[in-house]
Amino acid sequence: KEAVKAFGVPLVPGTEGAVSDPKEALAVAKTIKFPILIKAAAGGGGKGMRIVEDEAGLQEGLDRAISEAKNAFGDGSVFIEKYVEGPRHIEVQVLADTHGNVLYLFERECSVQRRHQKVVEEAPSAVLTPEMRKRMGEAAVNVARSVDYVGAGTVEFLLDANGDFYFMEM
Repeated sequence: KEAVKAFGVPLVPGTEGAVSDPKEALAVAKTIKFPILIKAAAGGGGKGMRIVEDEAGLQEGLDRAISEAKNAFGDGSVFIEKYVEGPRHIEVQVLADTHGNVLYLFERECSVQRRHQKVVEEAPSAVLTPEMRKRMGEAAVNVARSVDYVGAGTVEFLLDANGDFYFMEM
């Protein structure tokens, strides 16, 4: 995410490093405001993820996310991010060669999920305007460039109800 940030790609507000101390977690949560998402640093597939609505649920959410992360990935490190409510999950395909050429192809929407696992993928996304599609495509190109990516890849974004999008992963 550090490399992507340097290229001006929007990120969900949250921690840059792993958090395990409840006091630090509370300080972060108060800064970015509840609800928050606690997620396993080594995670994927929705494992080690907990939504915490308020301060009262923070300790339990942190404990459960750390425990699940340790069991699933052998690493209890977690990140804290602002929880994006009702997001759309948009993926943009990119192609990059060894000469520095990067282009985006098309996007697909993967918002229909069960337990953070994609169930349906729709292309093209019905919610993107041509302008949004262009901005997301350009951001996807910048993500690939930020890590000198070569080959075919997928850049994942969250799209909120206001039309703002945030990089998730590549």
